Amino acid sequence: MRARRRILPVFVPHLGCPQCCVFCNQVKISGEEKPPRAEELERFFRERLAALPAEEPFEIAFYGGSFTAVSPEIQEAYLSAAAPFLGSRGSIRLSTRPDAIDDVTLDRLERCGVTTVELGAQSMDDRVLTLSRRGHCAEDTIRAAKLVKERGFRLILQMMTGLPGDTPETALQTGRKLAALKPDGVRIYPTVILRDTELEGMWRRGEYREHTPEEAARWCAQLLDLFEEAGIPVIRLGLNPTEELSGGEAVGGAYHPAMGELARSARYYDRACRLLETAAHGPDVVLGVAPGQTSAMTGQHRRNLRLLKEKFQLRSLSVRETELTTGKVILL
Repeated sequence: MRARRRILPVFVPHLGCPQCCVFCNQVKISGEEKPPRAEELERFFRERLAALPAEEPFEIAFYGGSFTAVSPEIQEAYLSAAAPFLGSRGSIRLSTRPDAIDDVTLDRLERCGVTTVELGAQSMDDRVLTLSRRGHCAEDTIRAAKLVKERGFRLILQMMTGLPGDTPETALQTGRKLAALKPDGVRIYPTVILRDTELEGMWRRGEYREHTPEEAARWCAQLLDLFEEAGIPVIRLGLNPTEELSGGEAVGGAYHPAMGELARSARYYDRACRLLETAAHGPDVVLGVAPGQTSAMTGQHRRNLRLLKEKFQLRSLSVRETELTTGKVILL
């Protein structure tokens, strides 16, 4: 696994996006009103790097738009602004659309120091993609992912759960199809209803049923298992909390400042259920988990313990940390 690098994020909201997906408002997500000018980036990089230890590795990350869908001139301008700061410890990553990748584009990215390409697949179900107005199909993701890997870039795939038309089954199928592409990592973003999006209108008109945090946690618990079994790290689960989102710009859906924690807690609940269904136990149960995993097993407001006690009619239930691998649950 590659050593962890400090991320220097550059948000380019909607830059290069040929259309607006029903769920998307990058200004609300990032808090940035407009993409920076290339000439502004030099000062940004200089100030951020001055605050880092001299030898700490870092990665300049262009997020928020479809980077490779903008004109080659703008791509060159942004990447050229970053290049002088890379030295021996810096690299560049960017996010883009699957239908905005080809050999000519990858030639440019390679020449300019890009090492990681993130593809916004979102779903591998064409009906879900159409209902979400993504403007590309699942086959575009397969083609682009294979090309990125063949050219030697690190590949990160992004998926969403709870989009219009999505179900637990289609979300799991998306996970399986993404895992088959053997990415270096995945990001999972449960759908959040943002203010001033088409999805908000669909929701308010009753055309879309929101994906709640509790539902998203259950779906994502299964996806975490799937990607772990495939040896693929989940590097992000849920939108990064911002003042805008927490302050009301997320009007519904699966927004939670600790979405990853909810999903991992749901995963522990599922594993504890399977254990208690198959193993002999009395009315007083002690569950063993790995060091540092008590909170995840217990659940927010002790929800997991309360539900397990009710489901299995236990007199007492407690959690104790022991020498285990993270994610495992045993009876003590």
